[in-house]
Amino acid sequence: MSATSDPSAAPPLSTGPAAPAIADDRPMRVLRQFRIVFNAVKTHFRQVEREAGLGGAQLWALSVIERHPGIGATGLARELDIHQSTASNLVRALVERGYVSGSRAGTDRRNVALQVLPAGTDILRRAPLPFAGVLPDALASLDLETLLQLERNLDRLIAQLGVDDAAGSLPLAQL
Repeated sequence: MSATSDPSAAPPLSTGPAAPAIADDRPMRVLRQFRIVFNAVKTHFRQVEREAGLGGAQLWALSVIERHPGIGATGLARELDIHQSTASNLVRALVERGYVSGSRAGTDRRNVALQVLPAGTDILRRAPLPFAGVLPDALASLDLETLLQLERNLDRLIAQLGVDDAAGSLPLAQL
């Protein structure tokens, strides 16, 4: 029996550089971290939907309108860091469900001042916190150095993906 076919034989000696025993698993570990973050976000939005009967983006918009009575769709878009048309769609849904009212106020009758109605206040009372979602809440709690480092690293990842960052104006609850 030859040495190469005998399983009990010692492995041949290598004269070249040793190959790594296992491949670097860091990309998979980071991928797992992304999964944990996304699942935490998804779990929170499901809980919001179950307890409040309202989507996460709508709940956040409702909470902003409550904090800023008279805010318009443009101000709401700025507060939520979303596109104006997305904010208008959120407002339309909240008005249709009877949670928000809008009235044209001031000299410029094009602007609609938004107010939370009693049904909207009831929703906010029973909805789980944080209204903005768990990810914005967690990011806001990070120290500045950590946040800046995370921003730089995510910028590099986004560039590597070669995607349009316009997707950043969509609420996570709508993804």
